[in-house]
Amino acid sequence: MLKKNILVSFLFLAIGFLSCNLENKDKQLPNIVIIYADDLGYGDVQSYNPERGKIPTPHIDRLVSEGMSFTDAHSSSGVCSPSRYTLLTGRYHWRSQLQRGIVGLYGEPLITPDRLTLASLAKQNGYQTACIGKWHLGWNWPIPEEQMELFRPGEKDVTATEEHRNTWREVFSLPIPGGPMEVGFDEYFGTDVPNWPPYCFIENDRTVGIPSEFGAPRLFGRNQASTQGPARALWSLEAILPALAARSAAFIEREKETSRPFLLYLPLTSPHTPLSVNDEWLGESNLSLYADLVMETDAVVGRVLEALEESGAAENTLVIFTSDNGCAPYVGNTTMEEAHDRGMKSWPWDRNHPPVAAMEEKGHYPSGPFRGYKSDVWEGGHRVPFIVRWPGKVQPRSSSEQLVHQADLMATIAEIIGAEIPDDAGEDSFSLLPLLKGGNQAVRQNAVSTSITGLPGLRQGNWKYIAGPGSGGWTPGESELPVQLYDLAADPSETQNLASQEPDRVKQMEDLLEKLITEGRSTPGPTQENDVEVIRYPEKQ
Repeated sequence: MLKKNILVSFLFLAIGFLSCNLENKDKQLPNIVIIYADDLGYGDVQSYNPERGKIPTPHIDRLVSEGMSFTDAHSSSGVCSPSRYTLLTGRYHWRSQLQRGIVGLYGEPLITPDRLTLASLAKQNGYQTACIGKWHLGWNWPIPEEQMELFRPGEKDVTATEEHRNTWREVFSLPIPGGPMEVGFDEYFGTDVPNWPPYCFIENDRTVGIPSEFGAPRLFGRNQASTQGPARALWSLEAILPALAARSAAFIEREKETSRPFLLYLPLTSPHTPLSVNDEWLGESNLSLYADLVMETDAVVGRVLEALEESGAAENTLVIFTSDNGCAPYVGNTTMEEAHDRGMKSWPWDRNHPPVAAMEEKGHYPSGPFRGYKSDVWEGGHRVPFIVRWPGKVQPRSSSEQLVHQADLMATIAEIIGAEIPDDAGEDSFSLLPLLKGGNQAVRQNAVSTSITGLPGLRQGNWKYIAGPGSGGWTPGESELPVQLYDLAADPSETQNLASQEPDRVKQMEDLLEKLITEGRSTPGPTQENDVEVIRYPEKQ
């Protein structure tokens, strides 16, 4: 009898121990990997565009098959810097200093040090945080104003003088404040903006080596680098993407030796220009150099997924894949020189026949069924792939048609890791966790995305209001009416402007946009201040 009691007690203890272990396992914080493609269109992912997409993307498609794909997901803008700001802060970019355009060459930091970011939120909760890739959110470059002309000359065929080299040596030997490490990242490695100077890697807050020459002529033209400036000797654009892949894999491998969770933000430099495709991928798409680079980009995604598996971290890692905006209309088969021959005047493509049309003529539509491209307020500018893989939590091969926004990552990650977001942070972020768990109720009622010029498009349900005529970007096409209204459920390609037929709805949308501006937030909570006086549209002439 005594032996039987001892055995029963042992079984109870064993069951209790196992239950405790399972409970602790459930409470284990997941690693987080955010892969942020640059200029990858909605239709560039094969599984998002099976009938009109011709570029193989097996690794991104694998994420789709192993996770949840969102078909109505949006970046904050049709261009990169504003979208990056919103993804990292959970706040619409137009509440910041950046009302239109992007952060310029040697521009100042857009994210203020007191602003909560995904990185600082994760870091506060025990995560090791890394940013590897393209930053393009500004730094406090230690360049004296009186010496700036030595860093941004206008001519491409320039020979560096001793004055150039001495000045560069002095400046690039200093730390560069205001970058990723001041907004929550423990470490950084990347090129800031790969087609702009300085042409070198930056690690943490210093350049890797000292630029000593102007960028070589081979770096420019044919959708390669676009702005002359200081460069490391023998700098290669082709080496950038493989370096980011290797550094990401090394970070994941290193972190497996620790007990802490990690957040890896991997803002890729591709398939944005420079179209610096490595030999392994040249011609693989049979479409264009851009399509080759999409395939190489997909291979980098595969390398990261492989690193997660090899490290044993894959089963406890939340992977998010998305893009900062749509495909650029100036990429395709056409070179810059050929565009000149067709009459290009101010941009490396003919507005009436952009190079991207060459791919479309071959059956590949980078915006899928949607109108417009990068820069535009139309859907092709900011409706992007958005995929979440989380083994054991998110149902494989699942999808959601609910309206979501990249601003939502802040609230989603906060809920997952059990963190509180203060009232003055994540003002436009709604948690996607109910959708990731299989729910089908809307998590947000409205969303705002803008064009490169700041023209806002406001979604409310299936209705979309654009507070002005045209694309607001580089794609031609003006509206006869001062504003636009589309029913995306019936007209996803935005061909029928219903503004004149729905004046009450237009007024409702105008009032809603003004409310979102004046309250400083779209989430519940106390009113917040915008950083600047927000520009109102339609702009008065």
